Amino acid sequence: MEKKTALITGATSGIGKATAIEFAKNNIRLVLCGRRKDRLEDLKAELSSQTDVHILSFDVRDKEDVFEAIKGLPQEFARIDILINNAGNAHGLDPIQSGSTDDWDAMMDINVKGLLYVSKAIIPQMTERASGHIINIGSTAGKEVYPNGNVYCASKHAVDAINKGMRIDLNQYGIRVGAVHPGLVETEFSNVRFKGDDKRAAGVYKGFDPLTPEDIADIIRFVVTRPYHVNIADLIVLPTAQASSTIVKKEL
Repeated sequence: MEKKTALITGATSGIGKATAIEFAKNNIRLVLCGRRKDRLEDLKAELSSQTDVHILSFDVRDKEDVFEAIKGLPQEFARIDILINNAGNAHGLDPIQSGSTDDWDAMMDINVKGLLYVSKAIIPQMTERASGHIINIGSTAGKEVYPNGNVYCASKHAVDAINKGMRIDLNQYGIRVGAVHPGLVETEFSNVRFKGDDKRAAGVYKGFDPLTPEDIADIIRFVVTRPYHVNIADLIVLPTAQASSTIVKKEL
């Protein structure tokens, strides 16, 4: 079987990093993307004994950097069979009337426009050969809206819509498109949302067993290893303790 190449955005931490580790175990060649070059280099050193690894350091918000980086991939990494659109962030948890426009810009630029830029850079090669697999990492925030989630929820609703539209538009080319929408996953997500307030971030995950990045990586590995005629189009994953964005069974 021909070795496949996966490009993963947001690979320096959380779900992206865990997916890179899981893919390496399954002999998938890796193109790892992120802003923090030192972390990319460390991850490359960790995984290079298991598979071929190439790193790209860029910010998905920078359209020109995205196109230039992907266009400049060396030949052995240029064919992208699997695209994992994982890069995304939440900034702030404020009601709409007091939200920061800088936070809004960051969420829309990373979660929506960044996903579109990376997809735009890779989809043409997939349509040309009529094969490929795109997985967009969404969120339960893309399925429902919760108090003070306003713009973050809007950005993830956009991901949900883009995923559906992408699947329709690329159907004629035989390209698989699907989304994984996690609930509460314990990563750096809340540290970023609360801007370094580690105590507040840690409180989000207290009193119950949240999902781990490895849980989601295992699911992504399952999705990409199905027979090609099988496309898992839309998947919501919750910890057992979570019933919705606002209902979580916590132990006192």
